[in-house]
Amino acid sequence: MSPLNTLTAKGQSVWFDSISRDMLEDGTIARYASELSVTGLTSNPTIFQKAIAGTEKYDAAIHGGHERGLSAEQIFFELGLEDVVAAADLFRPVYDATGGGDGFASIEVSPALANDSAQTIHDAKELFARADRPNVLIKVPGTEEGCVAIEELIAAGVPINVTLLFSPDHYIACAEAYLRGIERRVEAGQDPLVPSVASLFVSRWDNHTASELPEGLANRLGIAVSEQTYRAYREILTSDRWQRLAAAGAKPQRLLWASTGTKDPALPDTLYVTALAADQTVNTLPEKTLLAFADHGAVEGVLGDDASEADRVVLGAGEAGVDVDAMAIKLQTEGRDLFVESWNDLLRGIEAKAR
Repeated sequence: MSPLNTLTAKGQSVWFDSISRDMLEDGTIARYASELSVTGLTSNPTIFQKAIAGTEKYDAAIHGGHERGLSAEQIFFELGLEDVVAAADLFRPVYDATGGGDGFASIEVSPALANDSAQTIHDAKELFARADRPNVLIKVPGTEEGCVAIEELIAAGVPINVTLLFSPDHYIACAEAYLRGIERRVEAGQDPLVPSVASLFVSRWDNHTASELPEGLANRLGIAVSEQTYRAYREILTSDRWQRLAAAGAKPQRLLWASTGTKDPALPDTLYVTALAADQTVNTLPEKTLLAFADHGAVEGVLGDDASEADRVVLGAGEAGVDVDAMAIKLQTEGRDLFVESWNDLLRGIEAKAR
């Protein structure tokens, strides 16, 4: 089997962390689905900013939206939804074949709403209704306010991709919100099948801490935190609370590895794919990492419930001066701010094209 086939045989879904009208129209994404085992797709403001700035294929629609009096944000959501819906249609056979377990495409609410639960709830509902596809996930940041929105949205039947998680604590908070939302649906006699994934960002840990850690700990913290989070995920899946919901027809909120491209050229370019093979998870890969793993990747094992080595790495990082809990908060805040920056660049780019 190819490396990607081997990965999926271990129970992990491979998603593509990119989108553009060029790749949709020239068949690139369809080819990755048919040849590289890709079964879903994620996007974010940075991806869309680069996509729209890098081609003229959006220009006519931007000019048309401007002539209709739409704001740059309104124009973007028309363009973004059109692309994401096209991707969702491409992956719809996977969604149908897996009973709603895979085959998704994601679009994000404005990252400027990360601390505004009420507006996040409103905008996420509106986006999902406009998409009119059961396999479109609405991305909501896993901030404290975001978790409030996640519970309400899951209870309302809106599929969610929780983004910007950086620690087991972040993951558990959003998983609890998901469980509460599903429990409310069960109590109300509603369908408990509301898809969701929880996205843990991996490589940013090492980008921020490698220079602060001694040899033997440098570039190991991202994987260690991921292993600890996987243990927490497995504990939820084996809990009586989850088993009751599963018996009622719910599907797990799968753990998703995000930010899995290797930034340091001294590290293996497939590091975070090889290390994080795990059952009932998703790994969303940027194009460079996807092609690298298809070419020379290897699956050396899969994660289990034992994260004792990860605990030792995290403890060692603390002893070396990295406050892991404080760093998780910092990374989430910085991640939010970076997406807001990309969002503003995206809107400025649309305004410039409109002019």
